[in-house]
Amino acid sequence: MLTRQTKAYLYALSAVLIWSTVASAFKLALRYVDSLQLLLYSSATSVIVLFISLCIQGKFKLLTRISNRDLRRSILLGLLNPFIYYVVLFKAYSLLLAQEAQALNYTWPITLSILSIPLLRQKIRFKSILAIIISFIGVIIIGTRGQLSNLRFENPIGVILAVGSSLFWALFWIANIKDERDENLKLFLNFGFGFLFILTATLIFSEIKLPVLNGIAGVVYVGVFEMGITFVLWMKALQLSENTAKVSNLIYISPFISLVLIKYIVGERILLSTIAGLVLIFGGIVLQYYHKRH
Repeated sequence: MLTRQTKAYLYALSAVLIWSTVASAFKLALRYVDSLQLLLYSSATSVIVLFISLCIQGKFKLLTRISNRDLRRSILLGLLNPFIYYVVLFKAYSLLLAQEAQALNYTWPITLSILSIPLLRQKIRFKSILAIIISFIGVIIIGTRGQLSNLRFENPIGVILAVGSSLFWALFWIANIKDERDENLKLFLNFGFGFLFILTATLIFSEIKLPVLNGIAGVVYVGVFEMGITFVLWMKALQLSENTAKVSNLIYISPFISLVLIKYIVGERILLSTIAGLVLIFGGIVLQYYHKRH
C-alpha cells in the first residue's frame, strides 16, 4: 500500500510533467488563435473543470457560504490571475520563442523575494542580493541570445512581458497567502471572475470566433491542464506531503523537460543561450532558497 508521502510524490510528479508540456501547448495553440482568444477559451474550459472538481470533492456547498468580503477578494485575485497574468504571459509567448518565454517566466521566485521586502516587510541580505544578480544575468543572456557585447535584445517587448508576467504572478501569490479559504473554491471563483474580465477584453481588443479543430484542441488542453487539473494535483501533493519542500523542489525539473518537448513538438532549435540563462536563473533561485533555509 502506498504511503502518504509516496502519494504526494506521485501527485507532484504528475503536475510537474503536465506543466512541462504547457509551453509547447501555448506556442502551438497561438498558431490558430491570438493571445486573447487563447485566454478566453482556455479560461472558460478551466472554469468548467474547476466547477466539476468542486462538485466531485463535495465542496459545492461552500459556494453558499461566500461573504461579500470573499467576493471582493476573489474579484481582485481574478483580476491578477488569470486575467492580467495570462494576458501578459500569452502575449510574451506570441512574440518570443517558447523556450525563451518559459525560461523568463520562471524568474517569479526572485520577483517574489523582491516584492516581499516592501509588501511583507522581509529583510534582504547579501545572499539574496547575489541571487537576484545571478538570475538577472540569466535574463540578459536569454533576452540577448548570448550577444552580451552589445546588449541588444532580440525582442525587448517580449522580454519585458515575459519577465513582467512573473511580477503579476508574485503579486497574486502574496495576495493569496492571507486568504485561508478552501483552495479549490478560491481557484474556481478567481477563474470565474477572471473570465468576465477576459471576455470584456476580447470583445474590445479581439473577436470571438470558433477556432479551427487544431485550435480547439489547443485551447481545451491549456484550459484543462495548465489552468485546471494540474492546480488540483499540485495542491493535493502539498496537502499529503510531510514537508512542502519535499515536493516543491520537483517543480525545478519542469523547465528542463519543457525544453526537450519544445525541441521535438514545436520544432525550435534550443539555443545555448537559453540553457545558460536558465541555469543562471535557477542558480539564483536555489541560492535564494538555501539562504532562507539556513
